[in-house]
Amino acid sequence: MMQIEVISLFPEMFSALTEHGITSRARQRSLYQLTLTNPRQYTQDVHHTVDDRPYGGGPGMVMLAEPLAAAITDAKARLQAKGLVPRVIHLSPRGQALTHAKVMALKECSGLVLLASRYEGVDQRVLDTLVDEELSIGDYVLSGGELPVMVLLDAIIRQLPGALGDADSAQEDSFVNGLLDYPHYTRPEEFAGLKVPEVLLSGHHEKIRQWRLQQSLLLTRAKRPDLLAARPLTKEEARLLGKQE
Repeated sequence: MMQIEVISLFPEMFSALTEHGITSRARQRSLYQLTLTNPRQYTQDVHHTVDDRPYGGGPGMVMLAEPLAAAITDAKARLQAKGLVPRVIHLSPRGQALTHAKVMALKECSGLVLLASRYEGVDQRVLDTLVDEELSIGDYVLSGGELPVMVLLDAIIRQLPGALGDADSAQEDSFVNGLLDYPHYTRPEEFAGLKVPEVLLSGHHEKIRQWRLQQSLLLTRAKRPDLLAARPLTKEEARLLGKQE
C-alpha cells in the first residue's frame, strides 16, 4: 500500500480526492493511505500563525519555517517508522514540469510527503533542508498547492495496480506511448449529421488498431508536435503518417 502524507492548511479540500471517483475506490481497496496534516497544529501562539512578512519587503506573506519543518519532519518519521524511505515534494510553479514519465517513477515510491504551500511561498530554508524536489503542473499561478497536489495524486493513484476497472485503460491513455490519445466514439452511430468512422464498425481488430494509431499520430502532430519531435517514429508510424501527406 502506498503511504502518502500531505501537508496543507486546508486538508478538508482533499475530500474531492478521497470521496469521489477512481481515487475514492482505490482508497477503499486499500491501494493507498492518505494522512493529512495542518501545519497550524505545530504553531505555538494563540492565533496559530503560519505566515509572516518577507524580509527585504514586498507584497504578500511567506509561510513560516518552524511549523512547516515540524510537520514535514513528523510526516517523514511516520513513514520511516513503517520502514519506508520518504520522498518530500513541494508543488511549485518553479518546479520541474510534471510528465507521464515522472508520474510512473513516483508510482514506485512507497512513501511520499507532499507540501501544498500558500501565500507568496515558503521560507527557502525549508526547501533547502527538507524538500527533495519541486514539481509544477503548468506555467501559471494558483491560490495554493492543494489543487496541484491533488492533480499529482490523481495521476499517480490511477496507475496503481487495481485502481482502474479495466487494467488496460491506463495503457491506452494519452502520453503513455508519447502520443496523444485517439478519438473515441460511442452510440448512436450518427449524431448531428456526423457518423462513426466505418473502420470502427468493421470488427476488423488490426485495421482498428492501425486507424487508432494513425489518428494518435495525426492529432499529436497537429496539437503537440513537440511530442513527436521528442521520440523516433517506428517504421509503421512513419508509414501511417506518410499516407496523410
